[in-house]
Amino acid sequence: MRLVVCELHRCAMAMIVVKRSCTPPGSPHISERPIPTRTSTSRRKLFGRSIVSAVKEENRWRSLGVSTVELNLPLTVVTGQTFRWRSTGASQYTGVVGSHLISLRQCREAISFLVHTPDEHDNAEAELRDYLNMDTSLEKLYADFNLADVRFAAVSPYLTGARLLRQNPVECLFQFICSSNNHISRISGMVEFLASKGCHLGTVEGLDFHAFPSLEQLASLTEAQLRDAGFGYRAKYVVGATEALLSKEGGGEEWLLSLRQLPLEEVVKSLCTLPGVGPKVAACIALFSMDQHHAIPVDTHVWQIAVRYLLPELADRSLTLKAHQEVQDAFVKRFGTYAGWAHTVLFISELSSQQNLLPQHLRSPKKQNVKSKRKVKALLLEAESGDEHKVKSKRKVKALFTERVAVE
Repeated sequence: MRLVVCELHRCAMAMIVVKRSCTPPGSPHISERPIPTRTSTSRRKLFGRSIVSAVKEENRWRSLGVSTVELNLPLTVVTGQTFRWRSTGASQYTGVVGSHLISLRQCREAISFLVHTPDEHDNAEAELRDYLNMDTSLEKLYADFNLADVRFAAVSPYLTGARLLRQNPVECLFQFICSSNNHISRISGMVEFLASKGCHLGTVEGLDFHAFPSLEQLASLTEAQLRDAGFGYRAKYVVGATEALLSKEGGGEEWLLSLRQLPLEEVVKSLCTLPGVGPKVAACIALFSMDQHHAIPVDTHVWQIAVRYLLPELADRSLTLKAHQEVQDAFVKRFGTYAGWAHTVLFISELSSQQNLLPQHLRSPKKQNVKSKRKVKALLLEAESGDEHKVKSKRKVKALFTERVAVE
């Protein structure tokens, strides 16, 4: 009996050992190791340097202290005033202001910014505010414009925050020399080619950003290099404007900055002495970089706006220098000394990329392509021949003709 009790006790003790060690009897003893405490180095290895950097960068975002009523990023930095801002995230754009690489983000009803060179943060914020013309109340301007014009009052609730920029005149000048008879994507490529000659400021989301080059740096470019880069006839204007500015007494940039103190007529006249600068380009430079808030760049789009809403009597006339001045005067008469800001909103309202922001009844009628019109005419003549084997052509005619009627 005693032996049985001892055997049972021994088995019970063996079971306790098995439970504690989780190893079968007779297995090698495995000692328990304490869970190590992770250091900052081990955390970086675990999560990766990119995540740690992203967290630190996220903490450096600061509020600009303005609402989207005063600044709407998509309506300001990517609608044709400048061609140097890039989308680098959801409602986020990155660009260069002077020598600062800056990202702007639109969240709900507020705007925040990140300076990618934190040691220059305070100076960069001051330059950013100057660049964004933050001393001007956009809300007040919109209220005045709404009272002055029916069309503006109709579209403005859908286009709030379309602010005018105050760019560096050298940068603005060469951007708009590139813009002549061109479209935004190609202009952006040309401007980035020029910018690549300036100091590299950093990379954001795989995109490289440079400070705009000085006139001396631009002077290293030849016309042949620019033509190879796709500038076409604009190549000679870039080279010519650079040479003309370098020959100015006191320096080309200083000469351009001095134009901010002159009346608009003298500014346009002075700018038109530079190669590649005509009245429209000069007005763009004056409006977007020289504090000429009532300058009106008149191209075919602005001409159509003027004919439709301001001067219907110009409908059958050509866009001459005299007509250009009439449009300029009509905008100023309607909107006052900040007519250029009102013009910018009306211009944006006509852009195909922004039409979805407007209700259907406020959208501009689609313009039929010239090639399409020629094709309609050719197919109509073809269909009139009465050949039975041209059924497909007749169907095309019917579709195009229906489209034409809908547009008209």
